[in-house]
Amino acid sequence: MPDHMLQPLLHDLVATTVAPTTVLNAAGGQVSGTGVEGVFHADARVLAEVRLLVDGREPEPIGHTPAGPGATRFVSVVRWLGTRIADPTVRIDRIRRVTPGGMAEEITVTSTADVPVRATVTLDLACDLAPMDVVKSGGAAERLSPVEPLVWRGDGITVTASGDGTVSPERITWPVDLPNRGSVTLRWQVRIDDPRAMVAAPSGPVEWSRPEVTADDHRLVRLLDRSLDDLASLRLTDGDDTYLGAGVPWFLTLFGRDSIWAARMLLPLGTELAAGTLRVLARSQGTRDDDRSGEAPGKIMHELRRQDTRHQGERMELPAAYYGTVDATPLWISLLHDAWRWGMPPEEVAALLPHVEAALAWLGTHTDFVRYVDKSGRGLANQGWKDSGDAVRYRDGRQAEPPIALAEVQGYAYQAALHGATLLDAFDRPGADRWRDYAGALADRFRARYWVDRPQGAYPALALDGDGRPVDALTSNIGHLLGTGLLTPKESTAVAEALASPALSGGFGLRTMSTQDAGFSPLSYHCGSIWAHDTAIVLAGLAREGFGPAAAKLADGLLIAGEAFGYRLPELYGGDDRADFARPMPYPAACRPQAWSAAAAVVVLHAALGIYPDVPAGRVTLRPSLPLGAVRARGLRIAGTPVDASVDASGQATLTGLPATITIQEAP
Repeated sequence: MPDHMLQPLLHDLVATTVAPTTVLNAAGGQVSGTGVEGVFHADARVLAEVRLLVDGREPEPIGHTPAGPGATRFVSVVRWLGTRIADPTVRIDRIRRVTPGGMAEEITVTSTADVPVRATVTLDLACDLAPMDVVKSGGAAERLSPVEPLVWRGDGITVTASGDGTVSPERITWPVDLPNRGSVTLRWQVRIDDPRAMVAAPSGPVEWSRPEVTADDHRLVRLLDRSLDDLASLRLTDGDDTYLGAGVPWFLTLFGRDSIWAARMLLPLGTELAAGTLRVLARSQGTRDDDRSGEAPGKIMHELRRQDTRHQGERMELPAAYYGTVDATPLWISLLHDAWRWGMPPEEVAALLPHVEAALAWLGTHTDFVRYVDKSGRGLANQGWKDSGDAVRYRDGRQAEPPIALAEVQGYAYQAALHGATLLDAFDRPGADRWRDYAGALADRFRARYWVDRPQGAYPALALDGDGRPVDALTSNIGHLLGTGLLTPKESTAVAEALASPALSGGFGLRTMSTQDAGFSPLSYHCGSIWAHDTAIVLAGLAREGFGPAAAKLADGLLIAGEAFGYRLPELYGGDDRADFARPMPYPAACRPQAWSAAAAVVVLHAALGIYPDVPAGRVTLRPSLPLGAVRARGLRIAGTPVDASVDASGQATLTGLPATITIQEAP
C-alpha cells in the first residue's frame, strides 16, 4: 500500500462538459463514485454516484460517441433479457446532455427480441460535495444524506434531481414492459444551485467564428471540428466578459496564462474572446505586494478558485486568488498587441492602456532577468508554464535552485516590452523609448548568458539558476523564443535545428525535454512528455520564421495524436518515440478537454495558411510555410470582417473578402 494518497487517473474516463459543469465517468456511462468520477460544478463534486441498473445488474458497455457540444451517447447491452441467441437483443442508449448548472439524460431501452421484455430499471444517486482539491489529491469526503428525496444541501450548494419514474430518497425507479421489438425512453435530470460559485457560464453565442474548412489532410478538419466544440463548452464569464476555463477537471476556472494563450491562438477567428479575456484579467490586476498570494502591482493573476486550496498533502497551499506565475503579465501585453493587429477596435484597446502601463511597470522591476521565487514557501516552486516541482533540471538531472530565470520568459518579456512600446506610440502615450531600451538591453544580456555549447550544438539553456549558472538541459522552452524577436536569424536557425533533432521531435509532437537529458522520462509531466499547446506554439514559431519542414513534422505529430485520442487532444501525452510506438500513450492524469490543447488545432490551420495581419497599418502579409497540402478556410475574421483564405498544394496563398482599407503585402 502507498504511504501517501495518489492523484486519480483520468486517461480512460469520458468527460461531458459545458462549463462550469462536467461529468466524468467510465466508458459505459456509469459514475461509480471512485477516483475522480462524478458530476462536478465550479470546483465541487455535486454527485459522486450515478449508477444505472437493470434488475439490479449493470448493463454491459459496448461504446460511446460525442453527440455534439456538451453531449455524449453511451451504448450498452442487457444480454440476460430478450431472445436467447448470441446476438444481444436488448440495448440501452443513454444520451447525456450537460448544461451550465445541470445535466439531463434520456435512457432509451430498445428490444429487437421476438418475445416481450419486462424489467425494472433503477438509477442510484449519491452526493458528497467533495472539493476539487480533495478529489485531485486522492482524498474522499463523506456522502451526504438527502434533506428530502433526491435533494442534498451543503456548503451553500443545493443539488436537486428529478425524473419521470418513482422517486425514493436516493433512487429513481422505472418499470419497463416492452412488447416484441418495442422501445421506451426514460428521463431524469439534476440541477445545481450554487450562488457562491466563482465562475459562471455566458448566456450569448460563442465569441468566435466557426470557419468552413477543407483540406487534403482530413485529420485537420476532424480535429478542428471537435476542438471548436470543446472550446465552446469551456466558455466562462465573470458577469461582464467571456474567457476560456483552462481544462477539465482540475482547471475549469480562470487561469491567467492558459486563458491568455488560448485566446491568442484563436485570434484568426475573431478578437472578441481576446478582448473579454484581457478585460477580465485587467479587473483583477495586482495593486499591492502580498507574499502569500504572489500579488504585486501590475501583475496578472494566475488562477481563481472558490476557496483556498491544498495540494501535495499540506506542502502547498494556494489562496483563492493566486498570482504565482511569472509569465502571464508579459503574455497579457502581447495578447492585447496581437488582438489590436488582428483588428480589435481601437477604443477597446485604448481603454486597457493604463493596465499596459501597470504591467510594464511590473516588468521593469526585473532589472537583470525576469526571475521568480516563492516568497511564501507554500506556493508553486516553479512559476513558468512548466510549474511542477521537478521541471527545471540540469542536463545531468539535478534540480536547479531558485530564483529561476526561464529562457522563454525572457523572450516573452522582450516581446512584451516592444509590443508595449508600439501600443504606447500608437496611442500617443509617453514612455515607449524606455521599453525599447529595456528590450535591447535584455537581448544583449540573454545573448551573453544563456547560450551553451554541447556536442549536439549550441542552444539556449532552459534557465539560469539562482547563482546565474545556465541550466543546460535541452528542452522545448527554447522553441517559445521563435517569433519573439529576441533571436538573430543565425540564432533562430540554431534553435530550429535543436528542436528538429530526434531527441526532441522524435515523438508525436515536441518533447518537453530531450531524450539525451538525464531527467528525461516519457511520462514525466514536464520532463519528457508532449504537450499539445507547447508543440503548437513552437510549430507556429518555426513556420513564421520559415522552417517549414520542422514545423510540418510537429504538425503531423499533433494530427496523429488527434486521431489517436478521438480528435480531442489531451493536455499532454507520452513522449515515447515514433519508432517504438504506433500511437502516443496517454498521460494518466491529463485534463481533457483542455483549452489550449483544443486551440492548437486553430494554430495548425493558421500556420498552414500563413496569414499575418496588421490592421492598424492597413496590410496583411501572406507567408504560408507549413507544407500540409491544400487547405481552405471560409469565415476567418480580420478586423471583424469574414474572409476566405486558401493555400494550394504548391504553397500559393490567396485571401479574399478583406475590408477596402486593408491590402495584401508581399512576404519579404
